[in-house]
Amino acid sequence: MNAVALPTTPVYERPDALTDVPTHYCPGCTHGIGHRLIAEVIDELGVRATTVGVASVGCSVFAYRYFATDFAQAAHGRAPAMATGIKRVAPDKIVFTYQGDGDLASIGAAEILHAAVRGEPITVFFLNNANYGMTGGQMAPTSLVGQRTSSSPLGRDLATQGAPLRMSELLAQVDGAAYVVRRSLHDVVQIKRAKKAIREAFEVQQRGLGFAMVELLSSCPTNWGMKPDEALKWVEEAMVPAFPLGDFKVPEGLRDRPAKGGRA
Repeated sequence: MNAVALPTTPVYERPDALTDVPTHYCPGCTHGIGHRLIAEVIDELGVRATTVGVASVGCSVFAYRYFATDFAQAAHGRAPAMATGIKRVAPDKIVFTYQGDGDLASIGAAEILHAAVRGEPITVFFLNNANYGMTGGQMAPTSLVGQRTSSSPLGRDLATQGAPLRMSELLAQVDGAAYVVRRSLHDVVQIKRAKKAIREAFEVQQRGLGFAMVELLSSCPTNWGMKPDEALKWVEEAMVPAFPLGDFKVPEGLRDRPAKGGRA
């Protein structure tokens, strides 16, 4: 009996806004998911030709290889400053930064804070994996209390090293910030919610409403010393309680419901 060829429908295609090159990210790292979601939204909004991305030094240092848009590379922590300059000289462009927690919440804390204070109309994607991923897994401002890292082998000590810095809660208090939310990339439901938030953050810029940031909780299996599935579970069980998912500031009219903080 001859086999019958059945019609097939593609369920996965590479977004046009992503280049077709091998990734440098570690197996199980969710940076790749973050890249894909941003690229999908860029395609869906039809803004690839007018989009400019900016990445700082960190795990995302080679982001310019992966996005098929104009892209700039900033010094460590300085992506918001560079994005501010690009947006001011080219206000018709869609400008976004892609940053990690060691970058945005540590050396770049002043840059991100004052970009929000000024209400710069840029879109920030903040990948939080609770450590310095690129340089060996050292303790970052976002590392959890008790979390062991290469520079805190006994675990982060609350008494001497303080509590994790919650950037979304901090920036939501700034008048110039228009949109600040936190999502996660640890399962399908949260990934779908993350994509919706990414789209809304770009729409905030398109409407000229001000500064927008989406924080995305991300896994780092290599530096955490975990298998990829274990790392996703750790995001759900350890990171989400420390960094509650939710909307911390959303402009009225962007959705059918009022903006409020708390769990999504």
